[in-house]
Amino acid sequence: MLDITSIRQDFPILQQEVNGKPLIYFDNAATSQKPRQVIDALTHYYAAINANVHRGIHFLAEKATEAFENTREAVAKMINAPSKEQIIFTRGTTESINLVAASYGRTFIGEGDEIIVSTMEHHSNIVPWQMLCQEKNAVLKVIPINDAGELLMDEYLKMLSPRTKLVAVMHVSNALGTVNPVAEIIRLAHEQGAKVLIDGAQAAPHYRIDVQALDVDFYAFSAHKMYGPTGMGILYGKRELLEAMPPYMGGGEMIKEVSFKGTTYNEIPYKFEAGTPNIGDAVAMKAAIDYMQSIGQEAIAKHEQDLLTYATDAVATIPGIRLIGTAHQKASVLSFLIDGVHPLDLGMMLDAKGIAVRTGSHCAMPLMERLGIDGTVRASFAVYNTEAEIDTFAKELRKAAETLR
Repeated sequence: MLDITSIRQDFPILQQEVNGKPLIYFDNAATSQKPRQVIDALTHYYAAINANVHRGIHFLAEKATEAFENTREAVAKMINAPSKEQIIFTRGTTESINLVAASYGRTFIGEGDEIIVSTMEHHSNIVPWQMLCQEKNAVLKVIPINDAGELLMDEYLKMLSPRTKLVAVMHVSNALGTVNPVAEIIRLAHEQGAKVLIDGAQAAPHYRIDVQALDVDFYAFSAHKMYGPTGMGILYGKRELLEAMPPYMGGGEMIKEVSFKGTTYNEIPYKFEAGTPNIGDAVAMKAAIDYMQSIGQEAIAKHEQDLLTYATDAVATIPGIRLIGTAHQKASVLSFLIDGVHPLDLGMMLDAKGIAVRTGSHCAMPLMERLGIDGTVRASFAVYNTEAEIDTFAKELRKAAETLR
């Protein structure tokens, strides 16, 4: 069993009061809090080894480059990538998806080709494909869901054809917590010769990811949802695909030689990392990976699953509550509405008690339209959350609902 009291001591931000109450942070699907080990790693970089990477031959440049590349190696091991060269640093999941759309999409997707996404996607896994389809006269198709928030796999199977060039779906829904059957989605897509991108922003903080076992073509996620810094993202890709793709942006580092007659590009991953990268946050990301692995990703997942079950039971007796997203397989997201109460009002009243939850559409407007609602209240859990916090949350939620009706 995890020592949550000890784990909480690693997070300075959790030691404060908000509006005179101990902070209860249930907005982890938006971003998680950072342990002291990550904060210290970021501080150490700027205090001790700050320098640009890959170009300098002096002591600091070599130290910074070593730390920067150590993170790439750690990420590769974390997701079981065949090599660290297949790990591209970006600013986040959104940029990773845009990179694939702009580079792979513009090169290998043409008029009449089809791209498949799902109804539950985050805007960042919808808009880049809409833009690409508009530019290339390609067709965007959408996998429907049932009322529980699960993909209709039979409908997905019907959509697949030799015209399908790419399937882009999320591993875990940020709005509902649904865990999608991505292994099956990938297998079925590959049978039609299509490539698959998985948005793993909400999965990487909770589950062990094995890109080789999944046989996925692209996998994208962010550091800041897994106890790491903001502004740091990952794109994994199969080597043959990354090598066939043109650069995403032009500038320093992504080149071998430049003349006014032309430019020869660098090898992967540097071909996709133009300009000075986000070095400090990359270094701190390794501390986040080390931190998660020191606790154990399976132990984190079990604790969060226990919290979700406990929270679901704790709010079940509140009059008028309606859970939004009741999939058979869910991650640590509790999304709900209370009859006659606006989600924003609930969020504000909970905030007055020091409880941070998210309200609104969760950047998933098409999903909300499908469900016939404007938004939800979302409580999402991380390793440092406790059953005692959920007890307080349920008590204050009940009182807020009674006041607002």
